[in-house]
Amino acid sequence: MEYTERLPYWRHLNDSEKQLVRQHSNIRRYGRGELIHGGGSDCLGQVMVLSGLTRTYVLSEEGREVTLFRLGEGDCCVLSASCVITQITFDTFMSAEMDCELLIVSSGAFGSLSDSNIYVRCFMYEQATARFSDVMWAMQNVLFRRFDQRLAAFLLEESGRTGSNEIRMTHEQLAQNTSSAREVVARMLKRFASDGLVDVRRGVIRILDAGGLEELL
Repeated sequence: MEYTERLPYWRHLNDSEKQLVRQHSNIRRYGRGELIHGGGSDCLGQVMVLSGLTRTYVLSEEGREVTLFRLGEGDCCVLSASCVITQITFDTFMSAEMDCELLIVSSGAFGSLSDSNIYVRCFMYEQATARFSDVMWAMQNVLFRRFDQRLAAFLLEESGRTGSNEIRMTHEQLAQNTSSAREVVARMLKRFASDGLVDVRRGVIRILDAGGLEELL
C-alpha cells in the first residue's frame, strides 16, 4: 500500500485527485527535538504522522511554551496549513517529540482538493474542530488546574500511551508538555517522590503508585 492510501479521505478521491496527491506529497523524517513547523509565514501543508510522536505548541513573547496537543501514529493535523484555512490567525509550532516520519500533502494540493472535493473539505473542518477542542482542553488545564494535577495527569497519560510505568523524559521535556518551568517540575517530582508516588532517576520517572496520582485528579 502506498503511504498516500492511508489518508482518511483517499477513497473519496477520483483518479485525477489521487494523482495530484501523489505528485504533491512527500515523506519527511525528523529527529527528536527537531522543529517541524515554525509558525508565521511557514505553511507546511496537511500532515499525517506515519510513525513517532509530535508536539504542537504556542510560544509567548517571553519564550514560554504552552503545549496544545501531541500527535501519534495515524493522527492528522491541518493547523500547519494555515494558508489554506484562512480563519486560523495565530501561530503554532510543531516539533518532533521523538524520531518521527510524516506524510505531508503540500498546502497547494490540499487547498485545491478542499475547494473541489466535499469529503476533503469536511475532513479539513473536522480536523480543525478536533484540534481546537484539544487547544481548549489545554487552556483549561493551564488556567484551572493546579500544577500537581497537570503533572500527575500527564504522567498517567504517558504511562497509558506507552504501556509502561516508566516515563523516559527529562525535566525539560516534562516542563514543555505541562506548560511549566523545569525548576517547578523538579520541585513537584521531588514532592511526588517523598510521598511515594514516583521514583525519580536521571531521564526516567517510574510510577510507583498510580492510584495515588489519580487521587490528585
